[in-house]
Amino acid sequence: EASVAAAANEMAAAGAGATTTHIELQTEIENSFLQYALSIILGRALPDARDGLKPVHRRILYSMHQLNLSPNTSHRKCARVVGEVLGKY
Repeated sequence: EASVAAAANEMAAAGAGATTTHIELQTEIENSFLQYALSIILGRALPDARDGLKPVHRRILYSMHQLNLSPNTSHRKCARVVGEVLGKY
């Protein structure tokens, strides 16, 4: 296995004449984590300014509307709504 790995590394190095760039692992991890954390905070954790709802709450209310759930209709278990949200979104 070691000889196969060494041959693959040689072929990759001799490949398309591409140059390699050395970067610090710690720096790359820090930058990648910060980008990921920011996208998660903006995409999931912060409520929208238009209606004050987070995306997950908006999906739940939309599914409840699609199921015709309102205060004046018959009772349904919450598992039905959860299953609808997890299954579709």
